[in-house]
Amino acid sequence: MSIEVKVPVLPESVSDATIAAWHKKPGDAVKRDENLVDLETDKVVLEVPAPADGVLKEVRHETGDTVNSEDVIAVLEEGAEAPKPAAAKQETKQPAAPAKAQEATTKAGLGAADSGLGKPNTQNLSPAAARLATEEKIDVSRVSGTGRGGQVTKEDLVNYQRSPKSASTPSPQSPVPSPGSRPEERVPMTRMRARIAERLMQSKNSIAMLTSSNEVNLSKVVAMRKQLGEQFEKTHGIKLGYMSFFVKATCEALKHHPVVNASVDGNDIIYHGYQDISIAVATERGLVTPVLRDAQDMGFADIEKAIANFAKKAREGGLTLDDLQGGTFTITNGGTFGSLFSTPIVNPPQSGILGMHTIKERAVVENGQVVAAPMMYIAISYDHRIVDGKDAVLFLVDIKNQLENPYRMLLGL
Repeated sequence: MSIEVKVPVLPESVSDATIAAWHKKPGDAVKRDENLVDLETDKVVLEVPAPADGVLKEVRHETGDTVNSEDVIAVLEEGAEAPKPAAAKQETKQPAAPAKAQEATTKAGLGAADSGLGKPNTQNLSPAAARLATEEKIDVSRVSGTGRGGQVTKEDLVNYQRSPKSASTPSPQSPVPSPGSRPEERVPMTRMRARIAERLMQSKNSIAMLTSSNEVNLSKVVAMRKQLGEQFEKTHGIKLGYMSFFVKATCEALKHHPVVNASVDGNDIIYHGYQDISIAVATERGLVTPVLRDAQDMGFADIEKAIANFAKKAREGGLTLDDLQGGTFTITNGGTFGSLFSTPIVNPPQSGILGMHTIKERAVVENGQVVAAPMMYIAISYDHRIVDGKDAVLFLVDIKNQLENPYRMLLGL
């Protein structure tokens, strides 16, 4: 029986998708739930699994084609078996290559397969890229990495496959730039990067954005984590981080200052009676903001587990469109990368974003005495069209007071 393979239903915020890479070709045997093709959207790369065991009969859209929700992109013959290959002719056994030649080939990223490409060196590949490189037998030594620290990402491999240079005969070693040379490389902007640029410009041009800042003494949070962190991990199976404190403090502050949790829709203001907190996560393809839904009802352990799950899915390229939809307020932590202070950009249609930063021990005055304390600058950028400066400042002071007295948030004060 023939089964149509369709593009998943895309949300209203995603107009279409692009065929990024086929992992199977017509005539290949497939297993149920095995990934057939990657679809690139403005937000994530979606995997389309096989609906049943069988043989891929037909591919109706090639790599690079633009497709819409529920478009038929392939046909699968359920229960069929792949045709057996014809018996190969007896080949004359070739003498083994000299040891030095084999060593040079290995160093160049080439294996011993007939195609000249073997299992890629995954030392500087993201997990998703390593899988694609293995499946497609891509010579990763020829691919420039755009990830952190030069890491080769899945998106790099997809772009490399699309480029004309990928069809040329691979050379064993990339040329070394000569002294004084000025090398350049032109790489097409990915759909996600283009979308990020569009959203940032939309935020800049359509929102009357302003930023206010404060600083927080995290001594009591640090002491609380030191005192209860080990017991918390044994009980819940997850470490007690700083982010759960900030999420809980933010939810409480949003309850006290609901306009910061609101959004603009035309000439209307929508006040949300819940806190769906978007958490900014850096991925190999750019910054994404998966959403903690109904964060106001989540405990510390629930928050830590959800964030850890998002981080894992982001590393493996497994974030879904549903993970990224919605959100009433965003938290971003530039301190992870060492940022001391920043002015974060509001994520429309939200009206506010909280920026966390690195923790530094600084001299502060407590009860007339100068002491060293773990201090953090925090900032809120907000849409001044609906959030007055007073509301933004009081919101930030509320977060400061809760973090400097963490038992308050446990009591909902």
